[in-house]
Amino acid sequence: MPLWLFIFLAVLAVLSALGVILQRNPVHCLMALVLTLLDIAVMFIGLGAVTVGFLQAIVYVGAIMVLFLFVIWLLNLQTEERLSGHLALKLFGSIGAAALVAELCTFVVKAPSTAGLSRLPAGFGSIASLAESLFTNYLIAFEMTSLLLLVAVIGAIALARRPSPARSESTAAMPEKHIRSL
Repeated sequence: MPLWLFIFLAVLAVLSALGVILQRNPVHCLMALVLTLLDIAVMFIGLGAVTVGFLQAIVYVGAIMVLFLFVIWLLNLQTEERLSGHLALKLFGSIGAAALVAELCTFVVKAPSTAGLSRLPAGFGSIASLAESLFTNYLIAFEMTSLLLLVAVIGAIALARRPSPARSESTAAMPEKHIRSL
């Protein structure tokens, strides 16, 4: 991958990630997250990790983000109001962001050079080796993840089916005859 293309994709990933946290509408945040994850998948493919790139696109963008979108629509989330004031929250957030940037700079400075790294064995990262590793060594973690996603979907449905306070008050004011007809 040419350096200019990598820099373009990296800047696009950072800007779309900022869009995830700076937008008010949850659906717009989700679409910015989809763009971020697709951009990362393209970077993986461009760097030679084709399997990981396609799995990133298929699993995260194709499945998890659609699940998030349905949960947002199911819960009927609205645009969140901005916090005005709260100087202490802004101060702690700024300190946390500065600490993360300092940690990233430390990792970049102390990263080992690639000259002493050994070559990977043939077939490393292929679909067959990934499937063998996933369904032998990590089978329990894989199944627990699917169970966790199932519980999350059931919880979202349970929250969405819970009657809202406005609806329960409106049905309490109805005559008994109208409630039976519902």
